[in-house]
Amino acid sequence: MIAIVACVVMGLWQLGVYDSRQEHERAESRTVPRVALDGLWGADDPFTSRLNQRPVTIDGRFAPADEQVWVGGKKQNGQTGVWLLSPVIVGDAAIAVVRGWAPAVTAFPDVPSGEVAIDAVLQPGEGGGAPFDPKTREIGAVRIPALTNELPYDLYSGFAISSSTEVSGGLELAEPPTTDVPWTTGLRNLAYALQWWVFGAFALFMWWRMATESVAAARAKVA
Repeated sequence: MIAIVACVVMGLWQLGVYDSRQEHERAESRTVPRVALDGLWGADDPFTSRLNQRPVTIDGRFAPADEQVWVGGKKQNGQTGVWLLSPVIVGDAAIAVVRGWAPAVTAFPDVPSGEVAIDAVLQPGEGGGAPFDPKTREIGAVRIPALTNELPYDLYSGFAISSSTEVSGGLELAEPPTTDVPWTTGLRNLAYALQWWVFGAFALFMWWRMATESVAAARAKVA
């Protein structure tokens, strides 16, 4: 029984190490230094994993307010609402920026004038959702190809979620998705945990077998 308990404890310890590795990876991704978008990523470059959740500063100017788009189905604080998506012109291209979240569609707020600097987090384009409705200027997800067909700009292949209240238009800042850490991070520790539990299961089986044989032998002597 001591061996079984030891195997269970060692397995739980390795599982704890695995969880710690996962959390450490998430913490590292949250502490990546913020850099200027210009020089990090070009409008014609694909969105790669190194850009996902990357904090950046976007220097540019907002497109006209009537070119903004509402993105539906966005949950925040237990409510389902909408994102306000605005094209921000950067050089000869534009990047879609989520200015904020609202519980329902309203009139478009004005956009800031002149050059702005926006702190934001990069995100890959989304899939699915309802198609773009030109009358209400609503879409079910930040689908870059669909938005490219509706906006008169060369759009970046991903988008950004702003963390600057100065450009939110009075809306609540949108919450970026949590960092997705691959389950394989710390895989060795997870394998060690499973290994210890297999050893424990084998020790339990052997104990059961020895106990069964002892009972059977005792009964044979009595008979």
